[in-house]
Amino acid sequence: MLNTLRDITQAVASAPNLEQALTLLVTQTKQAMNTDCCSIYLLEQQQLLLSATDGLLASAVGQVSVPLDQALVGLVAQKEEVLNLANAHLHPRFKLIPEVCEEHYQAFLAVPVVYQKAVVGVLVVQQTEARLFSEHEESFLMTLAAQLAMAISSQKQKQQRYKNYGAIQAQHQILYHGKTASKGIAIAYGLVLGAEIAIAQPDLPCDNLDEELARLESALQRSRDDLSVMASRFEHELNQDISSIFTAMQMLLDDASLGGEFRQSINQGWRAETAVSRVCCAYILQFENMEDVYLKGRAADIRDLGMRVLRQLIEPERVALTLDKPVILLAREVTTGMLAEFSPQKLAGIVTEWGGTNSHAAILARALGIPALVGVEQLFDADLNNKLMVINANRGQLLVSPSPAVVSEYRMLISAEKALAKEYAAELALPTCTLDGYRIQLYLNAGLISGVVNDLANGADGIGLYRTEILFMLQQSFPSEAEQMAVYQQVLSAANGKRVVLRTLDVGGDKPLPYFPINEDNPFLGWRGIRLSLDHPELFLIQIRAMLRASIGQASELYILLPMVSCLDEVEQALAIFDQAWQEINLDSEVLLRRPKVGAMIEVPAILYQIDQLAQLLDFVSVGTNDLTQYLLAVDRNNPRVSSLYDSYHPGFLRALRRASFDCQQNQLEVSVCGELAGETLGALILVAMGFDKLSMNQGSLARVNYLLRRISRTDLSAMLEQILRLHDGNAVRQHLLMFLDQRGLAGLI
Repeated sequence: MLNTLRDITQAVASAPNLEQALTLLVTQTKQAMNTDCCSIYLLEQQQLLLSATDGLLASAVGQVSVPLDQALVGLVAQKEEVLNLANAHLHPRFKLIPEVCEEHYQAFLAVPVVYQKAVVGVLVVQQTEARLFSEHEESFLMTLAAQLAMAISSQKQKQQRYKNYGAIQAQHQILYHGKTASKGIAIAYGLVLGAEIAIAQPDLPCDNLDEELARLESALQRSRDDLSVMASRFEHELNQDISSIFTAMQMLLDDASLGGEFRQSINQGWRAETAVSRVCCAYILQFENMEDVYLKGRAADIRDLGMRVLRQLIEPERVALTLDKPVILLAREVTTGMLAEFSPQKLAGIVTEWGGTNSHAAILARALGIPALVGVEQLFDADLNNKLMVINANRGQLLVSPSPAVVSEYRMLISAEKALAKEYAAELALPTCTLDGYRIQLYLNAGLISGVVNDLANGADGIGLYRTEILFMLQQSFPSEAEQMAVYQQVLSAANGKRVVLRTLDVGGDKPLPYFPINEDNPFLGWRGIRLSLDHPELFLIQIRAMLRASIGQASELYILLPMVSCLDEVEQALAIFDQAWQEINLDSEVLLRRPKVGAMIEVPAILYQIDQLAQLLDFVSVGTNDLTQYLLAVDRNNPRVSSLYDSYHPGFLRALRRASFDCQQNQLEVSVCGELAGETLGALILVAMGFDKLSMNQGSLARVNYLLRRISRTDLSAMLEQILRLHDGNAVRQHLLMFLDQRGLAGLI
């Protein structure tokens, strides 16, 4: 049975189109079960459409549809249950459909095809003999339907993409979906950038060795100059982190790295173009064959560098791209070099078919505040160049050739958002105090130096979470103590006397390092956060020393935060290394070092129940709602099959948060919240209701949350909290909070 199931499923999944996939399905299922008829109905606009059959009239396919409230197939779809009948004609829901010619069939077995909790269709087998299908046959059909659900859904999506192609040609509105790399909404015409020069060049022998080496050196120098200009530009704009990307790319062109391998390949008898191509293609293939998602992404860096050198070899006089209006850039893959060549004012959005949310280009897009989508499938099946489009990265959507009415609605939305943002920003410099006088401190989450100065000057009470792993992710190797210290000094100086919470290295899970691969079956439950740091005390000691040295002479107050803590032993080990670093720096320093406060992230559920003991060891804790949600609900938020279950408004999760707040207050342990929930309008309401008075969030949320909390009474919120915690699910919680805002004339904040 298992082999038969596998064969049918693979045949459906690999079929060239939906029609052939369904035809294969009914034919092979009929044969496998030795029945007289097999048919499949797909759900289309609340109607079950006969989509393929082997046994009913072929002319009825695509023509006959059954409402959900009629006939036996409708009953199966409605109840999402198996229906096994010896004589279908005797069932009260039986309906004879003359167009399909099924009156001679008596035995009837049907199972729903369900994908991600939604009915996709109904799979039916029938037989002229009046009999009940056996348990074995019923089990086979149920298992087949479950295995086929994803394959059929995938085939339907493929069919929709072909329809999209026709829609674009006819200037009809279509919708693409992708992953959000950087939030925002924009309207502009699309600019498709393909690879005018292929990274794979023909194998051409070298005619003149000295001439080819000279051509290569000239191309390498011009490439270094371009990268140097980009690095200087970002360094001038206080984007030291981004600047380091281009500095690292320059180093790759040195003799000790790719530059030397290019020369070696020329010396082996190849032309410069061929030499660059052969070396880069070998590395690209090596990276692309790696299992680690982040390391796969490094193939893009090599391709970007190789393309840059090839352009200098093939078309050195290439005119730089000039634009007279902002565009939405569409490419199979966008590199940091490609982005850096655009003026930010001319780049309205970015959409790519490849790439990940942690790629260098994605990090740069977030730093520049440009809406960006990645992983948009079949983006180049149609000509999108110069088509009007709307990118709504807040919802992971790209709308191509939208109707005038839709464009008008989006323009109104963007206009309204700008007006509201201006209204919120006008109060950002004012302290966040509720109507009944409670002071709430709003901190900034950051990982790049860019923007920190302005954001702190414009109202943030400090940096509640600085993600030091971004510095590590942008390097080609572990940064030295001096390199780390320089960055941390910039962050502390930018804070200008305000609190700065530096989180120690938090990699693993969805944040691997390109030069330190970690391959695990379940990385979110594996070697990450403080676990990795304690297993490499030499790296941890360097980072702590860099933080302590950076704080010398600074007015800002340094806090050090330990991630992914799951037990007290980890805290004690970390504190021992911290004490060692503190003593070493004090011995070396002429100035007595002020001892920073040390805290831990609450993101592993077990540590929720040891807050009283944590209070004996640490100065503060910070609740990381993102990981805590997925661990408490046992949901991988990056897995599309279960991501809909990830809900930080789940009443059970909210009760855990209230427990954390209560226990911290009881043990006089300072607590803040630094997950995404803190920056959401509804989330901030709940947290303040629970007694949290320190919220850390991304820059885009600061003004809105400040504006909201200045118009809310904490007493009213606390009174509402008990009602919320007794609700059934997260949707009910959201509706209750929306009603609370609506009653106070604040629903427009959502």
